[in-house]
Amino acid sequence: MDMLKQLSLAGLVPVIKVKNAEDAVPLCRALKNGGLPVAEITFRTDAAEEAIRLVHEALPEVLLGAGTVLTCEQADRAWNAGAGYIVAPGLNPVVVKHCTEKGYPVLPGCANPSDIELALSLGLTTVKFFPSEALGGLKMIKAMSAPYGNVRFVPTGGITEKNLPEYLAFPKIAACGGSWMVPEDAIAAKDWDKIEKLAREAVQVMLGFEVKHIGINNADEETAVNEGKKLAALLGWKVQKESEKGLFVGESFEMLKSPIRGTHGHIAVATSNVERARWHMEQRGFTFDDSTATFTADGRMKFIYLNEEFGGFAIHLLLK
Repeated sequence: MDMLKQLSLAGLVPVIKVKNAEDAVPLCRALKNGGLPVAEITFRTDAAEEAIRLVHEALPEVLLGAGTVLTCEQADRAWNAGAGYIVAPGLNPVVVKHCTEKGYPVLPGCANPSDIELALSLGLTTVKFFPSEALGGLKMIKAMSAPYGNVRFVPTGGITEKNLPEYLAFPKIAACGGSWMVPEDAIAAKDWDKIEKLAREAVQVMLGFEVKHIGINNADEETAVNEGKKLAALLGWKVQKESEKGLFVGESFEMLKSPIRGTHGHIAVATSNVERARWHMEQRGFTFDDSTATFTADGRMKFIYLNEEFGGFAIHLLLK
């Protein structure tokens, strides 16, 4: 899988400025422990190159990039230190050509249609949008997406936990970059627990998990109907709908007419992006049954079961 595809699945790129290279490894370990094994270490300090080298050696599983790359020489240094992608605040055609000729995935900053035209002429279809909020944010990206339907954006600058879901809900957004989960004061204080907590919260905001319903296995249709009526009477709810597979009590319980998946049944977990949620769960060691996957008309995954059971219940992800 290519690096830009992995960044899209990760969804969120912490943009980091480190003054001391030795802080980079515990910082990135905290991000990884918080469920965010991604980092863009910027060349805003002299420590960047060594920081990238140390993280690459200690945590090779981290999707590690170099940011604020302004020259071909910086790009080479970053790549040789272990960066897997190059990010620039603007579009310098000399630097972009150098990166593409060398085989470095590169995300140059684009701020207007002219920049996008130049990026396309250089063979790029994914670009950074910077500084996003100052340039009009999502409204501006949507406007520019109209004539450039094949371009995807990685907005950075002004992205927070509050506007992240809205950005990522737009299909032309590949991922977002942000710094709120790596505040400079926490790095200076070496408060890795705080960074881990902020990373975990950011991932939860991004994926937006919520339990949609619980499916309960029954031996046959008669049992499902009787148990469904009993549950409806208990809760004062109605039997909302019935299908070949089962019937819903309210919107929270699905009484299945025969055992389908899971020893006792299944739990449906809704998320804003099934493929992205899958990637994050796979980073934690969980696996999925590809034979159960279904997709929307435009190719987005909308449903898939995990292989594992939890307390006798299977779990499937469901697109919101």
